[in-house]
Formats: sequence, C-alpha cells, structure tokens
Amino acid sequence: MTTQQSAGPGRPAWKLLWCLPALALAACAGINDIPPDAPVSEAMAVMGKPRLSCPLPDGGQRLVWSTQPTGQYAWRADTDASGRIVGRVIPVLTDEEFRTVQSGRWTRQDVRCAFGPPAESSEVGLPSVRQVVWSYRYRQNGVWNSLMHIYFGNDGEYVTRMHPGPDPMFDPDDNFFRMP
Repeated sequence: MTTQQSAGPGRPAWKLLWCLPALALAACAGINDIPPDAPVSEAMAVMGKPRLSCPLPDGGQRLVWSTQPTGQYAWRADTDASGRIVGRVIPVLTDEEFRTVQSGRWTRQDVRCAFGPPAESSEVGLPSVRQVVWSYRYRQNGVWNSLMHIYFGNDGEYVTRMHPGPDPMFDPDDNFFRMP
C-alpha cells in the first residue's frame, strides 16, 4: 500500500512557491539587458522616460535616467540622429565618471548633461566669494553612502573644485537620546 503526501510545509511543491517571487524578479528586464546600439524605444521600455535630454553636436541626444534626489544611481546613453543608442547605457554616479570632470573647463550644462539634475543645490561662502554647490548622492567606491560636491565659482558657471563627503541622509539620528 502506498500513501500519497500532500504539498505542505516542508514538501517540494510548497518550497517551489517560495521561489516564484525570485523567479519573477529574475525575469524582469534590467539595464544590462539593453543591447549596444539598441533603439531608444527599447531603453525606454526598460528604464522609462529619461529625466533629462541634452542635444549633442551630431544631431543626437544625451539621455539621463536618474534616481536623484533620494537615490544614488543614474545612467546615461548617447544617441545618434536616427534615435539609436551609441554604445551602451552606462552608470554615471561613480568615482570613475566623476574623475572626468575638468575644473575650469566644465560648465553647469556639462555637469547636468553628464550626471543629470543634482540631489541638492546650495550656496556657500561670503558674498564676495559665493559659490554654488551641486551635490550628487552616490556610493563612493561602490560602498559608502556619499555626496559628491561640485563647486561652481562666483560666476556660477565653471567648475572650480569637487570632493566627496558623507551623506547625512544616512547618518543615524544623533539627537535621539539628547534631552532638550
């Protein structure tokens, strides 16, 4: 006489149900699924509408998808005049990409078209030496919750310097145990 076991906790059929969410996520298309030289419509089907579009000299566009102001990631793709992505969609809020910024040569427009809109914009300094600072949330070295601060001189147009710093959004609440 044989007995038949029902699918319950600890049974193979039940365990398969726990795998379904992981399988569903694995089936979702991601940035790495966009092939080189794909049409822009294919990238938009995966990533949605870009947050920013900048014209390029050859008639194409630079598209930026960004999770700023609270996210730490952004991606960029250059297109040709026919609407095809030139190369691949690349992540841009990285130390490697920030190293391409050239002080004294890059303008606000260059920075915006390279990285998208900043997470924060502020002014620092006395009136005679006031500078505009754009801050981008990112993972420094792929690990640390950081802000890359890009300074524009008192003319407000050209990059004068930049540096990373800790992102206070991820700091624990220091005032939790303090009494008023």
